[in-house]
Amino acid sequence: MKVRDLMTTSVATLSVHDDLGLADDIMKQGRIRHLPVVDGARIVGIVSQRDLYRAGLSCLLEIDPANMRGWLQTLAVRDLMTDQVECIGPDESVRSAAEQMLASKVGCLPVVEDGRLVGILSETDCVAYLVRVLNVDEVRRALPELTSGN
Repeated sequence: MKVRDLMTTSVATLSVHDDLGLADDIMKQGRIRHLPVVDGARIVGIVSQRDLYRAGLSCLLEIDPANMRGWLQTLAVRDLMTDQVECIGPDESVRSAAEQMLASKVGCLPVVEDGRLVGILSETDCVAYLVRVLNVDEVRRALPELTSGN
């Protein structure tokens, strides 16, 4: 199985000029945890839900939680994004992608082809694939063995 077979191709993205309030809105509305930051179609960073939590926690003592959205709007994506992004190609194996995510301790891999963002592969995509494989294995084990010559 290749990364291109599992990756999400319609990827929500941010610009370095966007604010963290927009990132928070997109994550909440889309129920997603990672947003690649792009310059055109070239990936320049990534913002995770964990990054937003850290930004929020850093200001909790100074700002009322009700004003958190206003606080996030004052921060630019470029100030919080991770700019050393682990990426993978669409023709790499899912196994290789999962091993890379585990080794790097990241929850997703932007998928890049010819320098352009073409998709994203997340932990959720990999777990969904694992469930399908386990279901196939259970069905296979439940089938009676066929004997040759019948």
